[in-house]
Amino acid sequence: MENTTLKLRGMSCASCASSIEDAINSVPGVNECIVNFGAEQATVKYDPKRTDLEAIQEAVDAAGYSAYPLQEQNLMAGEDDAEKRHRLRESRDLMRKVAVGGIISTVLVIGSLPMMTGLHLPFIPVWLHNPWIQLILTTPVQFWCGYSFYINGWKALKRHAATMDTLIALGTSAAYFYSLFPTLFPSFFINQGLTPDVYYETAAVVITLILLGRLFENRAKGQTSEAIRKLIGLQAKTARLIRNGREVDVPIEEVIIGDVILVRPGEKIPVDGEVIEGASTIDEGMVTGESLPVKKQPGDEVIGATINKTGSFKFRTTRVGSDTVLAQIVQLVQQAQGSKAPIQRLADQVTGWFVPAVIAIALLTFIIWFNFTGNVTLALITTVGVLIIACPCALGLATPTSVMVGTGKGAENGILIKGAESLELAHKIQTIVLDKTGTITQGKPTVTDFATVNGTANGNEMRLVQLTASVERNSEHPLAEAVVRYAQSQEVALADVREFEAITGSGVQGIVSAHLVQIGTQRWMSELGIDTQALQQDKERLEYLGKTAIWIAVDGQIQGLMGISDAIKPTSIQAVRALQKLGLEVVMLTGDNRRTAETIAREVGIKRVLAEVRPDQKAATVQKLQSEGKIVAMVGDGINDAPALAQADVGMAIGTGTDVAIAASDITLISGDLRSIVTAIQLSRATIRNIRQNLFFAFIYNVAGIPIAAGILFPIFGWLLNPIIAGAAMAFSSVSVVTNALRLRKFQAKPVA
Repeated sequence: MENTTLKLRGMSCASCASSIEDAINSVPGVNECIVNFGAEQATVKYDPKRTDLEAIQEAVDAAGYSAYPLQEQNLMAGEDDAEKRHRLRESRDLMRKVAVGGIISTVLVIGSLPMMTGLHLPFIPVWLHNPWIQLILTTPVQFWCGYSFYINGWKALKRHAATMDTLIALGTSAAYFYSLFPTLFPSFFINQGLTPDVYYETAAVVITLILLGRLFENRAKGQTSEAIRKLIGLQAKTARLIRNGREVDVPIEEVIIGDVILVRPGEKIPVDGEVIEGASTIDEGMVTGESLPVKKQPGDEVIGATINKTGSFKFRTTRVGSDTVLAQIVQLVQQAQGSKAPIQRLADQVTGWFVPAVIAIALLTFIIWFNFTGNVTLALITTVGVLIIACPCALGLATPTSVMVGTGKGAENGILIKGAESLELAHKIQTIVLDKTGTITQGKPTVTDFATVNGTANGNEMRLVQLTASVERNSEHPLAEAVVRYAQSQEVALADVREFEAITGSGVQGIVSAHLVQIGTQRWMSELGIDTQALQQDKERLEYLGKTAIWIAVDGQIQGLMGISDAIKPTSIQAVRALQKLGLEVVMLTGDNRRTAETIAREVGIKRVLAEVRPDQKAATVQKLQSEGKIVAMVGDGINDAPALAQADVGMAIGTGTDVAIAASDITLISGDLRSIVTAIQLSRATIRNIRQNLFFAFIYNVAGIPIAAGILFPIFGWLLNPIIAGAAMAFSSVSVVTNALRLRKFQAKPVA
């Protein structure tokens, strides 16, 4: 399967989005299509052996819309020139039509005041009362300003569908053509004892108000992608390369992997790389959300778009273009903004039958009022009101606009949310499972204790360090790295290893200088039949201090014991306390021995500990927690955490961890600060609350508005909803939903006392 994102044009409401989804999903070979009305994008998963982009685009064209693929190479360029020109042209066209419609509508309303009020108003020129003058004024508004409603309505009709444009075209046409009849044949009405009233101002004002609403809506929708524009704006425009001993400033597009770049204080780092000379502190807050500058020295990684604070340094580029961290963040945010939350399914189901239902209600309204009263004017006003006030747009915008703003706000806080489903599910989390090493702790363990059976005589201790570190050099485990670093600090030369083997969850072994060296847990030593009694007291002392004890056996005999400590992150205690204050159960999951695990857990305030869990058992452990009926989030950073991250309802990866863990997760915490979990959950809750508000207002608006427009209050209060007010209300409903979603831009994580 391949994934692609298409930019869509021609959509006017949520019904259009449903039509495009149906059209694309009907193409053989398409596995899934999600259309985001707010972002005007379609995310398509398809089988390239059975179909291609051209066939998908043809299906969109046949549905009456247009689509073109977003190119990956333009990822960091933002909107391309064609899209910018299209948006500018669309905005100017709307502004012209709103201006013309506004002027003409004002004149028409003034001319209609005597009819609407039933009063003689001498200050209004007599010629404005003339229906022929009103016809001449209304016609350009009806057919030039309202041209798009007819075109889009006709396209929908050809594919046996109905959209918001269909309702507007029907409603305004009813008012216009009804008015045309008494204009042409006034005597017919007079002979029937009826007043030849006209409603040209209704058609003109409704069209103008709806176009004004779309203008405001387009501008507001543009603000939902502000996070993307901010992220793209972070990148540097040029880089200072070192070539042939000279400094050369080049555009960032010309930088390639392996280039050496000089960065001075106050400058942006152009791309990702590794420091090779010099040292400095770097403000990474714009990418990671971390407020404090980070020290960098040779061997450390630097991220493009971050700001160098103090010293000058040189670094060698490792990632450029769409491979940089910033580009990947932009891509993830775009992916999330184009996804669809499960809460939107109800709105999608409603919009599927909404427009046909409204047309049926409008026809029924006309028949009932005309049959019971014989008053065609009353029947017309209520029918037009129903057609105009109904608004599936508000339902269609309720969820995607909030998701777009929420995921963008997450990126600003160093939280990458891969999809709307993860954003929605995060607010339901009941249990947070935290991996120990690299998540609660720093992930940089160090050897603090070393005990041997035979003491230090004849260089025994250093010989044992050499054997141990030589084997551990072949392992990727953080504890192995600690042993190798310890050997290097002791200036011990490492030897070659044969027949190296890693036993998952137990330890490692290999042959060094004809000796079989085995390093691992006490449980593994017992399984091997190796007696550990000689150093048992040392092991108990280390575990009491919260240190990890690893056993060293040579040729089947215990020779030594190393104590390894991994410092707790300064913010872990605060984060755990905050999660518990949010009403969440916090669980620590580790492969470490129980005594060490419980010591660490006590220190950070965690009550439930799942210790001595092998990597291949972690996913099953998460599944067991889920079987208790809990919504479980797993937080980890290592390769061995990937299955558990994938198993959890919400997987959260520490951004400082491995690429495999990040790929398996739903949410990535770039900074590695566990307080980001609290921020992610609070953001999820704020977003879902915002979506529910939007859906409530959209549903209530239609549930209350349509009956009122149909004249349900007329028998009681003698009051009818003027179609002009209905048009204003319809325009306001969409704008209010988008405006409410934009309130999320002010989101700030609240400290949990």
